[in-house]
Amino acid sequence: MRLIIYTGKGGVGKTSVSAATARLLAKKGYRTIIMSTDSAHSLGDSLGMTLPNDIQRIDENLDALEIDIIYEMRTKWADISRYVSALMMSQGVGEITAEEMAIIPGMEMVAALFYVLSFEQEDKYDVVVMDTPPTGETLRLLSFPDMSNWYIDKIYALMKKFLGIARVTVGKFMDFPLPDKSVMNSIDEIKDKMNEVKALLEDPKKTTVRLVMNPERMVLSETMRAYTYICLYNKNVECLVVNKIYPEDGFSDSDFFREKLKEQEKYLKQIEESFSELRIMKAYHMPTELVGPEKLDIMADMIFGDSDPTEVYADKSPMRFLTVDGIDEMRLKMPFVKKGNIELFKGESGTLVVHVGSQKRTVSLPATLVDAEVLGAELDNEELIVKLKR
Repeated sequence: MRLIIYTGKGGVGKTSVSAATARLLAKKGYRTIIMSTDSAHSLGDSLGMTLPNDIQRIDENLDALEIDIIYEMRTKWADISRYVSALMMSQGVGEITAEEMAIIPGMEMVAALFYVLSFEQEDKYDVVVMDTPPTGETLRLLSFPDMSNWYIDKIYALMKKFLGIARVTVGKFMDFPLPDKSVMNSIDEIKDKMNEVKALLEDPKKTTVRLVMNPERMVLSETMRAYTYICLYNKNVECLVVNKIYPEDGFSDSDFFREKLKEQEKYLKQIEESFSELRIMKAYHMPTELVGPEKLDIMADMIFGDSDPTEVYADKSPMRFLTVDGIDEMRLKMPFVKKGNIELFKGESGTLVVHVGSQKRTVSLPATLVDAEVLGAELDNEELIVKLKR
């Protein structure tokens, strides 16, 4: 199964590009689903229809899904939802508010990632196209398997340790609900599945991230940061879609558009230079609202032409481990980063912590390097090289 994730700054046209890609894939005969992980869904608007909160067939070979976290908590994670609601109500919180508070932060990410995993295991689709929220939320989605496993390992272990004591102490004297076996089993299931999700997301031949941007200064800066951070989380970025390009024909009589075209030309040149290693595709600004199948098909033709959207334009992981002259190395791709903007230190239990800009990732070392000594690090040709000695 192929997973294509579109991300970028808000307003650049991710949803339209995602929907156009999905429609083209379906027309080529691929069993395709497009899913939106953005809580402020606009996928149905782009497709020109209203979508329910579960999977719906919208065309031949094409399904669509807008994830509704309230629906997911009621149906997929009812045990956890009921427990958190009961806990809140026991502390005087009203029933409606308690249900809202039972939506644990991050469960949108869990639901989206578990859908993808189930599609892979059931061989239900050939391609999943994921339309994501703006960059910051997408980074949370991509980092969630690492982060959730850390929290579950640390907090859940303590929770299980003291739960037996609590049942014969606190539970006997206070009206304070304790999680039952079904709740604990649900948490165990989350942890087990997250390890499988992590492997799927980090397979560069199956899962790729495609950046969507407009030829504008602020968007260019954010897209460069997004590329850096996605590499930090070891996800394969292999394509850039430059959307909403103004065509040169038809605007020559307007002073405003002459200036706009001049400005656009400057940023397009910067994009070509900055992202030269990526496959760059373009979509032109359409004179009418980009809604409905016909308009999306026009956009897909602009972006892909006769090519196949499932093609993997680059299939190397940003992070790799190798041995050079008896010294082990961790190499991590770090585009657009200067040496002074990286912090690196040894974490606990065989981990390295890499801090770049607003993002920090804890990297679990292979078992053979858990006790390795960090000899040093350098930034060479947009790659962080950490030298380790066993």
